[in-house]
Amino acid sequence: MKKKALGLVMALVAVAALTACGGNSNASDNAQETTKAQASAGKEIKFTTGGDQGTYYGFGSVLAGQVSGSTDSKITAITSGGSQANIEAMEIGDAQLGFVQSDVMAYAYDGTKTFEGAAVKDFSTVAALYMEQVQIVTCNPDIKTVADLKGKNVSIGAPGSGVYFNAMDILGAYGLTEKDINPTFESFGDSVESLQDGKIDAAFITAGAPTTAVTSLGTSKKIYLVGIDDEHINKLVEECPYYSKDVIAKDVYGTDADTTTVAVGAVVVARDDVSEDDVYNFVQGVFENTDKIKSAHAKGAELDLEFAGSVTAVPYHKGAAKYFQEKGMEVPVK
Repeated sequence: MKKKALGLVMALVAVAALTACGGNSNASDNAQETTKAQASAGKEIKFTTGGDQGTYYGFGSVLAGQVSGSTDSKITAITSGGSQANIEAMEIGDAQLGFVQSDVMAYAYDGTKTFEGAAVKDFSTVAALYMEQVQIVTCNPDIKTVADLKGKNVSIGAPGSGVYFNAMDILGAYGLTEKDINPTFESFGDSVESLQDGKIDAAFITAGAPTTAVTSLGTSKKIYLVGIDDEHINKLVEECPYYSKDVIAKDVYGTDADTTTVAVGAVVVARDDVSEDDVYNFVQGVFENTDKIKSAHAKGAELDLEFAGSVTAVPYHKGAAKYFQEKGMEVPVK
């Protein structure tokens, strides 16, 4: 009897070992899929945005709240250093979603400019949400054109942001370089404080207008926006086709006149390994609740499904493509 019992135990151990080593691969695969599904369900999705006084964070917080409240996905908006920092955070797994400028997104995917020789390919487009204007802000009425920035103290964006490259592109269109100004590298909030205190003469801020930081500055100082003329816009767009001409109306900040500038797209991207359901929920949660979002943030008025599906530089995530397909739209997918 003891021998029979021992034999039975050994047989059971052998079966267990065989199963663990792949003897029942279907069961193992199913268990892994179940585990993945359980891990995804209810898991917090970190959504990196921008500085706490910028449009990315303000609008991103509204979007995160709406998606979390209307779907099974839990999205948390967190502050960050901007577009480049958001892509880098996703690359190392510190975030799953992120706001990026359309130009910086292309740099990363193609391995150019700040991502020269270090292309990042493991992310996909979720949706383009609005245009963000390059705003050149000053409190000095004598600074009327980009050429007037020569020799001035100018903030050209926080490290890791797309603002720096916008500044370099625009200065370049006027035949200027970083060496022709006295540059500082500050976030939106820090730039505004420096303008307020007279430490700098002007600041480049790339964000959807109205931008919280600029609006705040306007409550205590007379602000001016430096415009870009058509000749230089055409030169810029010819060299950098991801820019487009845009106008900031005078009533946005109470300026004396409308200001002509350029803009890039504000796009949400996701790591490729974010679940299809979570990305679908994000797009669905946004575009099925545009009225609620519009009432919570001015940028909600710019949400447009056709624009959301217009990105061509980086393919879309399968979860986003599923939603667009339900709406009769086809988008490029990896």
